[in-house]
Amino acid sequence: MTGETTATRPREAERQANFLPRDQLIALHRTMVRIRAFEERVAKDYMARKLPGFTHSYVGEEAVAAGGCAALAPGDLITSTHRGHGHAVAKGVNFNAMMAELYGKATGSCGGRGGSMHIADFSLGMLGANGIVGGGFGLSAGAGLAAQFRKTTDVTLCFFGDGAINKGTFHESLNFSAVRKLPVVFLCENNQYAQYTAVARMTPLKDLSIRAAAYAIPGVEIDGNDVLAVYAATRDAVDRARNGGGPSLIVAHTYRFYGHNVAEAVNYRPKEEVEARRKEDPIPRYEQWLQTNGVMDGAAIKGVWDETNDEVEKSVTFANESAYPDPATALDDLFADTRASWSTL
Repeated sequence: MTGETTATRPREAERQANFLPRDQLIALHRTMVRIRAFEERVAKDYMARKLPGFTHSYVGEEAVAAGGCAALAPGDLITSTHRGHGHAVAKGVNFNAMMAELYGKATGSCGGRGGSMHIADFSLGMLGANGIVGGGFGLSAGAGLAAQFRKTTDVTLCFFGDGAINKGTFHESLNFSAVRKLPVVFLCENNQYAQYTAVARMTPLKDLSIRAAAYAIPGVEIDGNDVLAVYAATRDAVDRARNGGGPSLIVAHTYRFYGHNVAEAVNYRPKEEVEARRKEDPIPRYEQWLQTNGVMDGAAIKGVWDETNDEVEKSVTFANESAYPDPATALDDLFADTRASWSTL
């Protein structure tokens, strides 16, 4: 994989897409639409001051989560970032549970305790969004080590951003995972900005994937706005990890359409840059591909949007009608009862 370019991967992805069943091609579209519709409604409600805390929109990056998670088996795991709604949707977390969590309600996926930056659903292998930049690195390596000890075939997909790639935990986790040949895939979502700082101002490399060479693991740079390219690259890395080949690094180039958080005035990005990047929107790009290749027509595409928007509206109703957590439960889940474990030692 090392040495492949962004230009070569999409063509390879389209060739490989010919072997994908029609229902899987449609599912990739549905996942991206689900992420976009959910995020746009969340942004609207956040600006209306209906949601507590902060929220960081995933709009514009849908192809990475959709393509990445589509390459996983049901028992596989993911770790996420503070911009984690898209990952949660792609891994199958229920809209009602997610929206209620954002509203701080007891019916949320974490009982209303986590909010936007800490959505998790262990039952689906979603180990959690994380407010700490690079916080998923150690968790992913730990999950990979656990799978190795348990002798399972589970693979962990670690989502992280271009800002996190300069953290010490990135290097520590890649080194440890490489030495132990852990079943982990590290997927960098290079959306060009770490909070307010352009990637070129904080990283001297143009191709971030070459950092994989330092740990003797495969590294590839891909077009993160091409869902088929993301799927193809992640599938290759997941298959390698599952068969004992160890970790890989994928760097997917994408772009966030909102600012670092939804309420931010995006005055640090040139207007021309934003307009140009919006023309690379992964969803209409894929919809055009689907129609050109006879997979879906305009009516079918509209049907997915209508159905998804209706589901989002129902999740908002569910969240509004749900109760807040009982104050008496405030200390629940803070401590584990270890007495039973110690008694067996």
